[in-house]
Amino acid sequence: MALSLDFDGPVAVLTWRDGENRINDDSMGALHARLDELESRSGPLALVLTGEGKFFSNGLDLERYGADPAGLGHVLTELHRMEVRLLTFPAYSVAALNGHTFAGGALLSCAFDYRVMREDRGFWCMNEADIGLPLDHKLAAILFNRLPRATAIEAMLTARRFTAPAALAAGIVEAVASEDAVLERAVERAAAMAEKDRGVLARHKRIAYGEIAATLGFPLD
Repeated sequence: MALSLDFDGPVAVLTWRDGENRINDDSMGALHARLDELESRSGPLALVLTGEGKFFSNGLDLERYGADPAGLGHVLTELHRMEVRLLTFPAYSVAALNGHTFAGGALLSCAFDYRVMREDRGFWCMNEADIGLPLDHKLAAILFNRLPRATAIEAMLTARRFTAPAALAAGIVEAVASEDAVLERAVERAAAMAEKDRGVLARHKRIAYGEIAATLGFPLD
């Protein structure tokens, strides 16, 4: 699992370099380890997560877990835990959606404070209605927590492949940028927030996301 960490001033840039960037035990473990490392730092900080090439994340690693119900159940729990971890991360966070952002990857994008999407290529899509893998109430709650209700319902029922302009209009992302500017725009936004008081941000996030954390099975202390 390749998850590199670089710094642009106080902005920590995590780059997921694993092909389709599937969500599995390895990728979730690597991301937790990087978040542990960053949380231990003091001083100004903001976080950017991006992918490489065609994919931000193509969702759950169904090839690995398709014939392993227990393994699939475990990785779904880990996705729930990661959602709560990112939602309550004690610094401002930005997702730089460099490419396709599907299913579990789309859910992961909902855990960030801000999203920038590549405008010329790549889709944001909840494709479960196409692949016959229904959401449970916890996964649906992730969508309803972040997206306008009408958008969340459309995404769930139609498996629409949202282009960047459509995603911006639907309230899925906050900004779009050209291929060579997605990461730059994300870092720029993160840098503007890196000096915010991290203790205050952490407290405010716990207030904002306590209900969804409890729904996902990881209530905040």
